[in-house]
Amino acid sequence: MTDRKTIEALIEKSYNARKKGNVDELMSAFHLEAVFELVGSKATLAVAGASQGHQDVRTTMTGFVEAFDFIHRDIISITIDGDRAAVHSRIKVRFIPGDKTVITDILDSFRFKDGKIIELVEFADTALIKDMMSVV
Repeated sequence: MTDRKTIEALIEKSYNARKKGNVDELMSAFHLEAVFELVGSKATLAVAGASQGHQDVRTTMTGFVEAFDFIHRDIISITIDGDRAAVHSRIKVRFIPGDKTVITDILDSFRFKDGKIIELVEFADTALIKDMMSVV
């Protein structure tokens, strides 16, 4: 089991790496068998769905970093229970290709194993993401 202090540090590390656009640093927080999922219908939003395994998650994260600049994050709340954590954030994000910036809320549901993120499920406003991506 991963302790609370380690979980908080991993969340902070991954959020800081994401803000900087540093994929290598971001991926160092993920377990080799990690799963990342952006919840939503793939039929409605092509970037929705799950990636499994370190390389697949890296490919997904690289695409997100290239397309979306996380300008600012306010953490509204963090709940940690055993090897799980839920983080509600308000982010200012820019869709780089369309140069469109919005403020929106997201919820990240984490699960940890061996001191790493084994699962990250992100709940976001997929209608807003689709609208942002339609600007190109």
